[in-house]
Amino acid sequence: MPELIFPLDSTKKFTDQHIVGHNRWHPDIPAAVTVKPGDEFRVHVREWFDGAIHNDDSAEDVLHAPLSTVHCLSGPFAIEGAQPGDLLVVDILDIGPIPQEDSGPLAGQGWGYTGIFATENGGGFLTEQFPDAYKAIWDFSGHTATSRHIPGVSFTGITHPGLMGTAPSAALLAKWNAREGALIATDPQRVPPLALPPEPQDAILGSLTGTAFGRAAAEAARTAPPRENGGNQDIKNFTRGSRVFYPVFVDGANLSVGDLHFSQGDGEITFCGAIEMGGFIDLRVDLIKNGMELYGVTENAIFLPGNEGPNYTEFLAFSGTSVTLDGEQRYLDSQLSFQRACLHAIDYLTKFGYSPEQAYLLLGAAPIEGRFSGVVDIPNSCATVYIPTAIFDFPIVPTSTGPITINPGPGAPRATR
Repeated sequence: MPELIFPLDSTKKFTDQHIVGHNRWHPDIPAAVTVKPGDEFRVHVREWFDGAIHNDDSAEDVLHAPLSTVHCLSGPFAIEGAQPGDLLVVDILDIGPIPQEDSGPLAGQGWGYTGIFATENGGGFLTEQFPDAYKAIWDFSGHTATSRHIPGVSFTGITHPGLMGTAPSAALLAKWNAREGALIATDPQRVPPLALPPEPQDAILGSLTGTAFGRAAAEAARTAPPRENGGNQDIKNFTRGSRVFYPVFVDGANLSVGDLHFSQGDGEITFCGAIEMGGFIDLRVDLIKNGMELYGVTENAIFLPGNEGPNYTEFLAFSGTSVTLDGEQRYLDSQLSFQRACLHAIDYLTKFGYSPEQAYLLLGAAPIEGRFSGVVDIPNSCATVYIPTAIFDFPIVPTSTGPITINPGPGAPRATR
């Protein structure tokens, strides 16, 4: 096993650990640990809400989830010799739930969760159709997930970090805040908001203290969106065997990682759409000097996806076009097309007995594939959603006998407003 350089004690809060991570992006956050190119190491990771979501049959915790506290990131890790303009090479060697802890109150101790966020607390991809908070708990058995809230399905998780990236420079951070602030200003009262501005409340900035903490907390970027440094990209294929190339913007690169997922569908469409968990990740790092200029990688990471399964071969796919639910034609709106494809899949699954919310949660958690299939045929773009048929323990492909009716169980818990 690689050396554990960032340990977490499951009995303590994220802020009470021996080494404290962070939940904002800022160049002044000191490195927690320094490693060398070629080093292999293990990192413990807390799930993104630090234990605020519970293994129960209520969704009140999802309704009141404290978004100002996320994400709980492990790091930063400085890489000796890294300089702005380099490419940081990160190999994902292994990843999984919290080791040797098969039960307990923290996600990752033998279980994880998926949530539909209420519109006023962030919403999701289909928040206009699903404005209320729901939750599904998933139990882990080896690499397989099942849920008492969505019976009739089981699947192998494509386990991955939802968030990994390097620290921004001061200039890059200022660019983020300016452009996102300008977007917010176009509709400052929008619910959910168009973007999340810096929020000093609940900021965690590693070992930074005093006036330096106050200044950084006032300008540090929230970790919710992906940006030029990688960040919260939620790419389900960042699994074992992946190699990622990150732009370096500060001395040391200052790599951080968090938001582990046991499984996720493309798009993480419910926002808390993956199966969220804490756990561990084993990494190896290296450098390509001057790599940003050599390869033209100046914005966002590039990566070689891992080749670990599950390798599903049979899918039932649903398509959507860029026409709104009330019949308005949009011009090549691929985002709308993907929404319509998801809604078509949800409508289809309800024919077997699932509630719409159960189907929505399933699309967020299971390893579905989302694709932009046609983006040139004016006025309609086409997007598709591929659902692996093997994840169901009943037949879902259409036949002349019609759909069977399953027992949907107690359903997904819904929060009361």
